[in-house]
Amino acid sequence: MTQADASTGDTETAIAAARAGADVVRDMYGQHLARIDKGAGDFATEADVAAEKAILDVIRAARPDDAFLGEEGGQRGAAGAARQWLVDPLCGTLNYAVGTRLVAVNVALRDGAAAVADPFSGDTSFTDGRTAHVRRQGAAEDTPLTPTPDTRLVDLNLDPPFPSAPDHRAVGLLTHPDFTDRFRPRVGSTSLALAWVAAGKRAAYVTDGGDLTGSVHFAAGIALCRAAGCVVTGVDGAPLGPSGRGPVAAADEDTHARLLTMLRRQAPDGL
Repeated sequence: MTQADASTGDTETAIAAARAGADVVRDMYGQHLARIDKGAGDFATEADVAAEKAILDVIRAARPDDAFLGEEGGQRGAAGAARQWLVDPLCGTLNYAVGTRLVAVNVALRDGAAAVADPFSGDTSFTDGRTAHVRRQGAAEDTPLTPTPDTRLVDLNLDPPFPSAPDHRAVGLLTHPDFTDRFRPRVGSTSLALAWVAAGKRAAYVTDGGDLTGSVHFAAGIALCRAAGCVVTGVDGAPLGPSGRGPVAAADEDTHARLLTMLRRQAPDGL
């Protein structure tokens, strides 16, 4: 198998796995689902667990030697494996549990292919690590993802925990005069927002946190934004990585620069 064939195979595996999880999430929506307490106010539902199993089945069938890190089931295979899949089977569990359809299914091969599926629109955004597209149900061809700042809508992740508290910077943006003059906030807690930045439905996304490139919640969305040509850094403008501080993903350089300027101005000790 050539490198190109392997890359194509990984991409199709990511898409198939994300879609398998999305099918489960959609089919179980609206049912009375048992909750699995994780502590600190966090929980999973039966749908999270069932979707992760469906995703794992697809990956195991296609790539039986790869490792797997799931939000619900944890690590399978060697933790230090060269190839590891990062999976959040239902990003937006609280939304889902209360009947709000703002959720996503995230599947990412570390440093490789990734897919984010929207169970309710049927769209699956994906990347082979170089380019980014969306596959829509019933469409004959995949469509390139094209970021644009035109909406001026910026998603802010206000979902705890807040590693930078008490100076949580996304909160500060809500009342920053330059922000309200230029943008309008949308507050979400699902990585669907990152896919929306890549697709031009949002101008930017801002969250707090550490290095999220290896997170089951964020890896797929970050990969999509990068491949689509978005500007992605930490909240301090530094590259994402082991010492990174939560991503700012923006559709273009101007939006990114404006947001970083606001973040720096409203941080008492600077960034």
